[in-house]
Amino acid sequence: MKQAADFYIPTFDDVLRARERIEPYIHRTPVLTSTYFNELTGAELFFKCENFQKAGAFKVRGASNAVFGLGEDQAAKGVATHSSGNHALSLSYAAGRRGIPVSVVMPRTAPEAKKAAVRGYGGEVFECEPSTTAREAMLEELVARSGADFVHPYNDHRVIAGQATCSLELSEDVGELDAIVAPIGGGGMISGTCLAMSNRSPQTEIYAAEPKNADDAYRSFHAGKIIEDDAPQTVADGLKVSLRPRTWHFVSSHVKDVLLATEDEIIDAMYLTWQRMKIVVEPSSSVPLATIIKNRGIFAGKRVGVILTGGNVDLKKLPWNSN
Repeated sequence: MKQAADFYIPTFDDVLRARERIEPYIHRTPVLTSTYFNELTGAELFFKCENFQKAGAFKVRGASNAVFGLGEDQAAKGVATHSSGNHALSLSYAAGRRGIPVSVVMPRTAPEAKKAAVRGYGGEVFECEPSTTAREAMLEELVARSGADFVHPYNDHRVIAGQATCSLELSEDVGELDAIVAPIGGGGMISGTCLAMSNRSPQTEIYAAEPKNADDAYRSFHAGKIIEDDAPQTVADGLKVSLRPRTWHFVSSHVKDVLLATEDEIIDAMYLTWQRMKIVVEPSSSVPLATIIKNRGIFAGKRVGVILTGGNVDLKKLPWNSN
């Protein structure tokens, strides 16, 4: 679905306004450390736990910024989006807090736990085939019919500014970092990280972590242009979508490198996090740790922020039990 004709890139002032706007509706999530993972990686790791966030994911930040920034006339028409899960339930949460309608296009293969959460927050789910093309076509029909405001999961300046508040908090809480590693799918979180840290701590290196099975950001980064995959298959269901112009702006300008993890490496990192840190994280959240373990030479001896993006897991379908 086409975005608005203007191509506004959010600024650090937008981040500061977003923080003030969303503060009543989100948690300032904790930062955890792990002696075990420090010894395993040779780095000093600081885990920003967005798995403890409202709606169970960082995306409530961007969604709340978009929803509570709407004028009254537009808000009355509601909001709509397409999402594999976390943005869907985050937008539903924010819309519910404001008391406005929300429609969500979700692939039929999205985890049932995420569909149930969307409905639980009052969102209406419209299921489609599991491809970006199918999502966008169905959403376009919905928006044309209802006049709802389209809140893109990541290619939206309001969403990026909201996501930036996550790494801003991390930086404030732990001080100077040598690097931050965050997952990348469409690039909303990594763009927010770039936006916050390039202003707050420009010496901090930013790494994007991606599943090898959905490596379009890696290929885009090395080709110098956006390369898209329509329907990649990976256990990290939140990272299947491709970059868009706004997020590509930040990735191409500020990301140090895109690091890849195999399916087994992602599952192993997720399992270890559950086992050692006693917290629930979803596969997409585990990709950064998987890449840090795999690339010890890059991170050893450094202070490294790790964004744990969410904890919405179908407990009946844990990936290490799939066989």
